[in-house]
Amino acid sequence: MTEAILLVGGKGTRLRPLTVHTPKPMVPAAGVPFLTHQLARARAAGVEHIVLATSYLAEVFEPYFGDGSELGLHLEYVTEEEPLGTGGALRNVASRLHSAPGDPVLIFNGDILTGLDIRALLDTHRTTGADVSLHLTRVEDPRAFGLVPTDETGRVTAFLEKPQTPEEIVTDQINAGAYVFNRAVLDTIPAGRPVSVERETFPGLLADGAHLQGMVDSTYWLDLGTPQAFVRGSADLVLGRAPSPAVPGRRGERLVLEGADIAPDAKLTGGTSVGTGARIGAGARVDGSTVLDGAVIEPGAQIRDSLIGAGARIGAGTILDGAVIGDGAAIGPGNELRHGIRIWCHADIPAHSLRFSPDQ
Repeated sequence: MTEAILLVGGKGTRLRPLTVHTPKPMVPAAGVPFLTHQLARARAAGVEHIVLATSYLAEVFEPYFGDGSELGLHLEYVTEEEPLGTGGALRNVASRLHSAPGDPVLIFNGDILTGLDIRALLDTHRTTGADVSLHLTRVEDPRAFGLVPTDETGRVTAFLEKPQTPEEIVTDQINAGAYVFNRAVLDTIPAGRPVSVERETFPGLLADGAHLQGMVDSTYWLDLGTPQAFVRGSADLVLGRAPSPAVPGRRGERLVLEGADIAPDAKLTGGTSVGTGARIGAGARVDGSTVLDGAVIEPGAQIRDSLIGAGARIGAGTILDGAVIGDGAAIGPGNELRHGIRIWCHADIPAHSLRFSPDQ
């Protein structure tokens, strides 16, 4: 039986100010909670047992996913009483695994949307005889990331902090947040205290002569640590750029869930998803956005790359670009909100109150 640990929380708490009441991991991405895509992809790769290591809003997961049987999985949940870091979280849940010491355990991060070939990572781990295997991806500008150089065989040679000068950029390979550990390695992580795999576990294993193998897979990778990235990821799932067997409908320019009411001349493009009971008025244009259940977009509104919370109302002719609108908020007609603005839940913005464009 192939097992996995799904890390939920940690840096994902950066999305706490989404302003929607629904906790971020349960906000629909392409029609279903984002973690559904993660779990479904793991199951498609042959994983049967997953332990969710949770720290933030852990109580929302088990009531929704239950024992995992609807996804063909056996799910267990472990909640940290105090933040333990990535490595500490792994050690905290290791006792729930059933694997033998030499068996591989897949580790993946609940904040990352990726097209990683999970089977290929598991195969790489087995064929190279590694103690730990890491998914690496290449980025154009690695200055915001820790670097992971490898030798000609793919064996990891170092873990480098974020480069500060051009001379320090020795590779464009970064840690992409998915790993395979031999089960026995998890037991070497100190218990009962915070541990970072990036700063402590991996460098320590390397110093002790362990075999850490890198597998570069740059098909698709997105860190969902901001609301804008979350909206982009949802759109990419709808468009089919990011793979998932859990999208509840055909890939394309739009995904409209049953019960939504779309005016015949409204235009939905760019991977827009529309939740149950939402209404899109005549002549509205919605591009690359997520519209949650029960939201109302009145005639002539123009919305791009935005998240519209459940039950929110967007007035006629209003323009949104890169906006996050909280549950139940009301944006009156004729407003213009741009550049990542966030509106709190149930806020009321009167008609013709805000504009970002210059005077004409």
